[in-house]
Amino acid sequence: MASHELSIVLVDDEEITRLNRRYFHRNRPTNVISFPMATGEAAGIQPKLLGDVVISAETAEHHALEVQEKAEKEIFFLLIHGILHLAGYDHVASARERRKMEEKERELFSIITHKTWHKA
Repeated sequence: MASHELSIVLVDDEEITRLNRRYFHRNRPTNVISFPMATGEAAGIQPKLLGDVVISAETAEHHALEVQEKAEKEIFFLLIHGILHLAGYDHVASARERRKMEEKERELFSIITHKTWHKA
């Protein structure tokens, strides 16, 4: 089995707004941004590096409070979401692709939360 690497960065809303503005021209915070390194201009520089996943811990905490969930679970979900983007999943391209990504998110989240929060 091939091994790959990724970086995970936790930031606040101010920093993720700065990144969102710089790279996506959106002047607002978002929950997660993925920067793929295996495709696009950076492809081939570090073949085992999938890319970077940047998560706003502040936005994750706010959302977790809204849905009465642990912030850690929200961050795990956002990490899964970001990694799926690095793996080529896209929830914006079409409804079919969105469903495919959401299904994979649920599957992976179920595995992770079961192993993390339901230890025997």
